[in-house]
Parts: sequence; structure tokens; C-alpha cells
Amino acid sequence: MNAVIGVFLGFLFGAGLIVAQMTNPRKVLDFLDVSRVWDPSLAFVMGGALVVYALAYRMSRRSPRPLVGEGFSNPPRWPIDGRLLAGGFLFGVGWGLGGFCPGPALTALGFGGPKVAVFALAMVLGVLLHDGLFKSRSPF
Repeated sequence: MNAVIGVFLGFLFGAGLIVAQMTNPRKVLDFLDVSRVWDPSLAFVMGGALVVYALAYRMSRRSPRPLVGEGFSNPPRWPIDGRLLAGGFLFGVGWGLGGFCPGPALTALGFGGPKVAVFALAMVLGVLLHDGLFKSRSPF
């Protein structure tokens, strides 16, 4: 049953990305380019996501266990370091150059054409490269 709920929520998340046009690289690049024709509409999408997350997080803090699953899984806390800053920088550069971040890129694989496939392939290769270089030092 957990798998069915997970698939349903994945499709719901993907549909939300499509409706919000997060899978449209032109929309994303217009949001990121504040020097030309800036499109602030994705700020409202991100703000809405933050509100939903904040409410869900607050509700989860009052619950002894999740509705589905064994328990809550929170990542460990660690200080901001060079690896985190470098990763954030690379993420931002990739988002700015390609107009995709991982979730929308995977969602757009079904209809986005060769550019999305190249981005997704580069993303997978980057993950594999990272795992090969840093797996023994990962905080997870």
C-alpha cells in the first residue's frame, strides 16, 4: 500500500510541477534573469510550496509517527562547509544554464525532447561521479 501512495504522490507532485510551469525552461530562465524581462510568477509557486511544507512540518511535529511509514526520517545536522557551498553553487549554475532542476527535469523527460534527456543524463552522471569521489565521506 505504501508503494501505491508513493506513486500517487509522485504523480501529484509531477502534475503540480507541470501546472506551475516549472518544467518549462524558458519560464524558469525568465524568472532567473532579473536584468531583462523578469517573470516573478515562479516566486509565488515557491512561496506556496513553502507554506504547504511549513504547515505539513508543523503537523508532523505533533504526530508520533507519519500517516504512512515506520517513522520520520530527518537528515543529520552539520555545519555549512565548502562542499555544501560548492554544491549549491553548481546547482545554481546548472539551473541557470539549463533551466531545470532535478524534479522538473525528471518530470519533463516524457515530453521535453533531447535537451531534457541530455540534462537528465548529465545529472545522473554527476550523481555517479559524486558518489564515486565522496561516498566514504558522505554525512548520510
